[in-house]
Amino acid sequence: MTLIQMQPRPASATPGQETVVAVMDAAGPQVCDDMSVEVALSVMAAARTGRLVVCDQDGQCTGLVTQTELTAVRDSSAYTDRVRLRDILDDHGSFTSPVTTMAEAAHAMRSRRLGVLPVVDDHGSALGILALSR
Repeated sequence: MTLIQMQPRPASATPGQETVVAVMDAAGPQVCDDMSVEVALSVMAAARTGRLVVCDQDGQCTGLVTQTELTAVRDSSAYTDRVRLRDILDDHGSFTSPVTTMAEAAHAMRSRRLGVLPVVDDHGSALGILALSR
């Protein structure tokens, strides 16, 4: 897990230093990392979303998967019905804190080429999703 920033900001932070909590979207559907790719795609279709927050057995956010990624895995020649979300999380272990400034989060997302970033609390629970405008 890569935490982008965890330093608390005082309430009187510099003007224009808005934190991600002010602009994040709802976390959306959260699924367990032992879910199969096919079931995850079905959950996405039912929820009419293009991404899922993935959590471990303790409810801690372990990453995020997109419909595009899951479809590519399902369509690959190496795919079997035993592939679980935890098997394909790759480099999706990047998270940010709700007290991270937008400038810091945007810089980290651009440098890591992330389009979306889960926002987690001190316990690793997903609070929301930060989407980078392109």
